[in-house]
Amino acid sequence: MLTTILLPVMFALGVQNPSATVPVSTEGPVIVTTGEGVVKAAPDRAWITIAAESRAKSPKEAQRANAEALKAVLDKLQGVGLSGDAIRTSGYDLQPQFDYVSGRQTLREYLARNSVEVRVDDVARAGDVLDAAVGSGATSVSGVRFDLQDRTTVERDALRKAVADARARADAAAAGAGMKVDRVVRIEEQRVTLPEPRPMMMTRQSMMADAGTPPIVAGEIEVRVMVTMTSSIR
Repeated sequence: MLTTILLPVMFALGVQNPSATVPVSTEGPVIVTTGEGVVKAAPDRAWITIAAESRAKSPKEAQRANAEALKAVLDKLQGVGLSGDAIRTSGYDLQPQFDYVSGRQTLREYLARNSVEVRVDDVARAGDVLDAAVGSGATSVSGVRFDLQDRTTVERDALRKAVADARARADAAAAGAGMKVDRVVRIEEQRVTLPEPRPMMMTRQSMMADAGTPPIVAGEIEVRVMVTMTSSIR
């Protein structure tokens, strides 16, 4: 599996306008080239959204049951080595549930749902985290995604490659015209974003039905940078 990041963000297909640049006056002919830099790396961080749901006849009872259920999940997660700062609340919801009979609405129960986002800094243990969460009472797992802990270094490496590619294209174009690149007068990074991948969703029932720890395949992350270079030639 290959996950692609096009800077500055990973994930609505389209190209935004480049950042505003100060106009550069040039004399003589110029060449405008584009360059692309790609770096592939194995992800070393995973994010997982884990939720627990509880139902009861009263809102307070639903809240109480949900708090107990989530506490059991959090205790289990910390027991597998996750620190407190690796877990954060991502959502909370309490809603009445109704039955509709002969066009009439009747209150059935209250549903409380609390979800947390978990950061796993060892991708190889992501399956163990899922197993621990569901085994301790989590009702659903969703939004498994991968990232790099040191994203900046990889992005800058891709940016250097993109600039080198644009310069090589400028040199080739100038040579084809019997000229040479005099100097680079402008470099613009093209800001491109892509849609987020559809998240994986697993319920407690489906995960408990599977034997053993659920397999998590991280694949590769592909960081891609594009630049536009303006060079004067002589």
